[in-house]
This record gives sequence, C-alpha cells and structure tokens, in this order.
Amino acid sequence: MIATVIEEVGAEAIEAVMAVMNVAFDPGYGEAWTEAQTLSMLAMPGVWLSLALVDGRPAGFALNRIVADEAELLLLAVAPANRRQGIGMALIERCRSQTRRRDGTRLHLEVRHNNPAILLYKKAGFTLAGRRSGYYRGKDGQLYDALTLSCAVVGG
Repeated sequence: MIATVIEEVGAEAIEAVMAVMNVAFDPGYGEAWTEAQTLSMLAMPGVWLSLALVDGRPAGFALNRIVADEAELLLLAVAPANRRQGIGMALIERCRSQTRRRDGTRLHLEVRHNNPAILLYKKAGFTLAGRRSGYYRGKDGQLYDALTLSCAVVGG
C-alpha cells in the first residue's frame, strides 16, 4: 500500500521541491520556477509550502501565500509518476485547510488556458474569475492566455 504524507516545510526542503519542479512542468512553457525564485518567495511573510511524500519520496508540492483574507495557490506540481493518485487534490485540500487556519476566506490561482490541470481545479470547486490575454509566453514565443480561478474557503 502506498503511504502519502503531506507536511508543511521550509527552505530545508528545496532539494525535494526542485526534484518535483524539474519533472512536473513542461519546459516548452517555461512555467517552472528556479531554486532562487522559490527560495525568495519562501522568505516572504504569509507564504507556506506543502510537500507531498509517497513512501518517503517527494511526489508533489504546493506553494501558497496569504495576504489579509485572500490566499493564492502560487504553484502546484505533482511528479508525472505520481499523477492520478489524488495527490493534486490532497494538496489543494491542504491549501484550503491552511488558508482557513490563517483566517482566509477566498483562494485564487492563475493557470495557462490550455493546461490540463484546469480539470483538477474545476473538480476542486474553482470557477473562472478572469482572463488575461497573451499573458504567458512559451519558449517558442507563442502567447497563451492566463485564466484566473477562485473559490470560497468554507467549512472546517
């Protein structure tokens, strides 16, 4: 049986986070963050990082931040070998519970309009809040719209 654990971590887990980051994001879109970008975000107030481990190995992570009562899911990544096992949804639920713990009421994220993860976000209750035309630029120079999604954080 596969054992999945999600825990809040800090900069000490950067190697595990980067191991997932480097395999989870399609390099054609240039969406993966560098180690320096990730560490600088982690150093900011209101930011937390949830790491999913499967049998003790890094399988996914969610980088989040909260300002006042609004939280943002900045990055969500699941290693390809661990997809379709509920890890992405578990990380979203962890973000929700941590947002509630920090007195947040709303959760936002931004995603490339053709990213298959949109299906996961919709299943998790996110709805379209806005669209930014030509916001992302792929490695080939092609422009992609960004969708802003949000959901209320309710329950306990």
